[in-house]
Amino acid sequence: MVHVNDIRNKAKRAQIRQKLKVDKEKAKQERKLKRKREAQELGEDAPPKQVPKTQDSTREADNTVVAPDDEEVLADEEQDEFSEYFANLKKPKIMITTRPRPSSSLFKFISDLMLMFPNSFFYPRRTFGLSDIKKWAHNKKFTHLLVLGEKANACNQMLVAHLPIGPTMLFKISNVTHAKDIRGHANKSDHLPEIILNRFQTRLGHRVGRFLGSMFQHEPEFRGRNVVTFHNQRDFIFVRHHRYQFSETGEKAKLHEIGPRFTMKMRWIMADAFDTEHGEYEWVHKRKQEETSRRKFAL
Repeated sequence: MVHVNDIRNKAKRAQIRQKLKVDKEKAKQERKLKRKREAQELGEDAPPKQVPKTQDSTREADNTVVAPDDEEVLADEEQDEFSEYFANLKKPKIMITTRPRPSSSLFKFISDLMLMFPNSFFYPRRTFGLSDIKKWAHNKKFTHLLVLGEKANACNQMLVAHLPIGPTMLFKISNVTHAKDIRGHANKSDHLPEIILNRFQTRLGHRVGRFLGSMFQHEPEFRGRNVVTFHNQRDFIFVRHHRYQFSETGEKAKLHEIGPRFTMKMRWIMADAFDTEHGEYEWVHKRKQEETSRRKFAL
């Protein structure tokens, strides 16, 4: 049998490749229909549904993974730095600034973040150092400091510090889509959003999820139907901002994206509020040491 790559005519080679692709998809659909018919005929005696093998489903066992109702973790979270925000005893107030001399394109992302984060305010960086900005922000009753960096006129990192004692986290930012660039995007209302922290499964993941959740007030105004989602998948945190709309029967709901849309990947956690000289790092991403397996994740 002649292999496809051995066919010298380019047009004929492409034609055969397309036919093989169609035949493969057709056979796949036939196997799927066959399994469906067998399940209907056998009823309860039908074989279990096949689960596709993915990096998530074949995740390696890790002793840092905790159950959602783990008593020890819940007790620790009741006394951590973010407990007052989740108990609605403290209202977050966010200061947003940039690296020195930012480009005009970075201000589009800042506008989107101010729509997503309630009670957030932008102040230009000018020539001030981060230590001076941190002190000034704390005196002005800000609870979080958010500093954006950029490369090639696009945001590439986000430093978030919890004031005044920390922690501080650095995230790599990628795949930014501004709200105005999302086709048919919805408009945000002034209602406080609901917060979804999804798939933060390890002790470190719980800490990162609560840190991100502390930037929002936990008194959602359901009338506005706004939702901000932080979805962790393979240590990439996908950030989405939606509005949902129920059907007339109330049984189904449709999502209407507001924006922005971007991806975060954590680089390090510092226990202090950004002290580069004496600060203690809780966790640092070391690629050569940690990424020895594609099925092992930190969050």
